[in-house]
Formats: sequence, C-alpha cells, structure tokens
Amino acid sequence: MTTFTTRPEITGSFGVVTSTHWIASAVGMSILEKGGNAFDAAVATGLVLQVLEPHLNGPAGDLPVIFHDAQRNETKVVCGQGPAPAGATIAHYKSEGMSLIPGNGLLSTVIPGAFDGWMLMLRDRGTLSLRDVLEPSIYYAEHGQPMLRGTASTIAGLSEFFEKEWPTSFETWVPGGNVPQAGEMFRNPVLAATWNRLLVEAEGKSGREQQIDAARDCFYRGFIAEEIGAFLESTEVMDGSGSRHKGVLTADDLANWQAFYEDPLADDYHDWTVAKTGPWGQGPVLLQSLALLRGIDIGAMDPAGPDFVHHVTEAMKLAYADREVYYGDPNFIDVPLPQLLGEEYNSARRDLISDRASFDLRPGTLPGYEDQVARSMAMIDKAGIAETGLYEPTMAHLSERRGDTVHLDIIDRWGNMVAATPSGGWLQSSPVIPALGFCLNSRAQMFWLEEGLAASLAPGKRPRTTLTPSLAFHEGRPALAFGTPGGDQQDQWQLSLFLRLVHHGLNLQEAIDLPLFHTTHFPTSFHPRQRQPGHLMAEGNFSADTIAQLRARGHSVEVSDDWTIGRLTAAKREADGTLKAGATPRLMQAYAIGR
Repeated sequence: MTTFTTRPEITGSFGVVTSTHWIASAVGMSILEKGGNAFDAAVATGLVLQVLEPHLNGPAGDLPVIFHDAQRNETKVVCGQGPAPAGATIAHYKSEGMSLIPGNGLLSTVIPGAFDGWMLMLRDRGTLSLRDVLEPSIYYAEHGQPMLRGTASTIAGLSEFFEKEWPTSFETWVPGGNVPQAGEMFRNPVLAATWNRLLVEAEGKSGREQQIDAARDCFYRGFIAEEIGAFLESTEVMDGSGSRHKGVLTADDLANWQAFYEDPLADDYHDWTVAKTGPWGQGPVLLQSLALLRGIDIGAMDPAGPDFVHHVTEAMKLAYADREVYYGDPNFIDVPLPQLLGEEYNSARRDLISDRASFDLRPGTLPGYEDQVARSMAMIDKAGIAETGLYEPTMAHLSERRGDTVHLDIIDRWGNMVAATPSGGWLQSSPVIPALGFCLNSRAQMFWLEEGLAASLAPGKRPRTTLTPSLAFHEGRPALAFGTPGGDQQDQWQLSLFLRLVHHGLNLQEAIDLPLFHTTHFPTSFHPRQRQPGHLMAEGNFSADTIAQLRARGHSVEVSDDWTIGRLTAAKREADGTLKAGATPRLMQAYAIGR
C-alpha cells in the first residue's frame, strides 16, 4: 500500500510531546528539558492550552487523564470530572420548565474538575514546582498569544450575543468593543492576575507538596471559590432554553469535592491491551467496538477502503447504542461491563453486522435491564431526529460557532506516559466571572431529566462525558498514548487510528493522515440530544470509488471537505526505548515535538 504523510513521524530517545497546539507542545518539551518528567510536562501543557484554545477548554472545565507511572509500574486514571452540584435535582430543573438541560448558561454547570485533577497528578507524580508549571500560562495570558482562527471566528459569531446578554464575556473577549482577528496577540490580564495571586498565596507555604495543596485550597476553598460562589448567587443569564436562569452550583459544592484516582478499564485485542476510563465517560465504547471486531478480518481490508469503513462503522453503531442505555457513573448505577465486553455477548452482536448499513438503533437487552433499555429508547425517541450532526458542544441556537476539546500525549525518557483530554469551560459555555477571567463549564447538559436512566441527573453524580484518552500495551508493555478532541467522535477516530496501527503496519503519522470518518447514527451527548440514522461523514480525500461503494451499501454518506475531520495525536514507546510521536495536520494547529 502506498502511503502519504504530511510530516515525518517524530523519533527520539529523550522525550516526545504532542498536543493540539504547537505552543503547548513546545511548553511541554521545555519542561522535559528542565528535567521535569511527563507528569510535570502534562500539567504545564494542559494549563497553557486553557489560554491558547479558550474556545475549546478553560480553567473551570473537565479533565480525564490516563497515565502509566514507570517507576511504580502502575497505570491509573485521574478523574478530574466534577459531579453535579447538591442542588442539581431533576425536580429543580423541571420546576424551571426544562425537559433537557441547556447546552450553555449557568444551569448547565457542574463542579469544575480540571484544576484539581492537574494539581493532584502534579503533587503525587510530578517533580517540579507549582511555579514551574504555571508560569507559561501566566506568560501567555499576560503578554499575549496569537489568536487562532477558530477562536476569532467563535468570538465574532457570538459578539452581539455577548454584548446583549453576557456583558462580562464581551468585556473579556471583545476588549474595547473590537472583535479580535486571527493572528492578533490576545491577552487575558485578569486570568494572569488570578494565577499570580494563587501563586503568591500558595508560595506562602513551605514545601513543594504543601504549596500545591495550598493552590488546590485557593481554587476550591479560597478566593477563587468565593468569587465563583458570589457570581452565581447574584447572576441570572440567558441560556439555550431562551430564558434567563440562575445556576445551582455553590461555593460549598466546590469545598466538598476533590479529584481522585481510579483504576482504568482494560481489554485485550490481539496482542494489544487497551486501557480506558470507566463508564462515567464513553471510553468503554472503544473496547466494545474492538470486542465486536475481534471476529472480523480487519487486517485483510484496505484501511482506506469501503470494507474497512463499513465494518468499523457498523460495529460502532452497536457499541454506541449500548452506551446510550448502559453507561453512567458506576458509583450510582450498576453498569454490566463484564457482559458488555464478553465474547458470548459480542458474538451474538457481531452477527447483526451485515453487508448493508443499519438505520436502527440496536442496543442489546441484558437480563434484568429490560426496563432501563425501554426507558432509554423512549427518551431517545422523544429527543427526535436531527437535520444535521450536532456531535460537538454547540451554540447553534445563537451562532454556527462550535466548541470542542483539546488533547495531549507525552512520554519521557524514563518511560512515563500520559494521555489527557481536557475540555469544558470554553468561552461559549457561560459568562466570564469578571474577577477571575474565566467561565464555568456546561457539562450537566449530558444528563437526562428523566428518572431510571443510566445517565439520569442526580446530585453528586458524574455526567457521562465524551472525554476519552487512551493508553495501549503491546504484549504487556506500555507502548502507546493517543486521543483526540471531537465530542462523540473521539472514540470513533481513535478506533480507526488504532486499527490501522495494529493491522496495517503504518507509522503514527501515516495512520493519522489517512482519511477519517464517523457516524452520527446514535444520539449526541450534547443538547439537543438528537440523532441521524444511517448517517456517515467521510473526508473528501477518500477515493470516489470508496464513497460510491459505501452509498451502494446503504450508508447516508455526507462528504466533508478534505482534511477537516479529527484532531488525532499519538505518542509511542518501542521495546528498545525509541520514542515516536505524530500529530494531525488538520486545522494546522497540532504538533509533535521530540528528540
């Protein structure tokens, strides 16, 4: 097979960093050069991404991390996903006239989790100081960073709404009433002042770990929490429901929560083992897709051909259908993962894949879950059919500008590996808190306002997010960190990448550069929670013959422009210690760096 790459696969032995922004990758590499490890570099990279890509993530967003600690020889997940506030009950939202939680505004906010997740990992696994990892973010917020075209476009599309309804956001993102242009140096001095004050207070403590814990206290129990609480108590804003509402999050909610570690979920595929977050995110859907594909000869298929696209798409339709009825916070519900990943179940499910595209949403019905499946399907039917795919966080009722997520993968010379997919708190989600320079998240929109569902709203419950970083082991050896932004598409694009690496002998950049595809057959996780049966989005750089054959099999194919789908990045460690990395050329932002 002839392959084409836009860039070389990065190789080295000292360290590799790949992320969705070239400056963030450079910051991460600079931390490795200082003597920091992959955990230090990940925190610095993640914090600076909040400044560089504010339309995609922010300080009050969400954070899942999956990592391998080489010194301790253990693999863990950092859960920086904040749960629903104490006042977030179905009864309250229905009393506000809601049938779905809006995709923006203050009612859609859960406890911010990203900052505590980063700090927990820095304290326990990193080696550098709080100042070392926070200073790059302060620098770019204070001195400016070249605004991305996507950020500028998002602000332009929302400027009138901000001016009318969210004036604090207008002041931050349209300074002096001038809509910023792509490439202009953009500053957020209020955010810089927030981080500088946090540093000063934290450095009043002696000792590295004590300073990091003091920073956590500043955010969740100190001046930042106080400002968030005061803003929410006094503010009522327009949201996607078309009405103004106050939020339910309080300072007490922040004070009573901390990020934590948990074990990953893992499953085998040929001589690989893939590790993911648990069913509070969509991570297991990739494992279910692989379980379905174990009995199909993917290696015999052209990785850019119609057989590959068809079988992968049909497997994903089945796995995502199960996500809709079974996945949720396992601290609140029983998620039957052993059955969902078992060969007996997947053998029967595999038989549903034919040579024709399915237009039906077909979750499996496990004994004891019949009522849950029926209620879920009724809720999905009520949400209805979408005219267009709404598979990323969107402000479509206000503008066509969409939010998304960021991603990073880092491996250091000691073999530590980190994959993280920060998201939420983007500038479209809610008004800027004027004393802090950032806004809150909108993750509560992923809950259903109906009792008895896996993802029903409940106080203290984690929303079933789409954020899903990945680690993979080859013959038991930690070998691969990968991921992408993209809402519900994240595991779809990762699945194609992984299969192309496993079965077709491609290097990281070759696999990333092959044309991508995804289906919007199942319900979106974001407001308004609709679906497009049989829909398949394919990049225009697939061959005309592949597109024609997919249509002949019944797929409702929508062809995107060339090089417009996915933002994959990946890093790899070979058995001899050679480090490799790749990053998508799409959007001309992501970069891999290493030596």
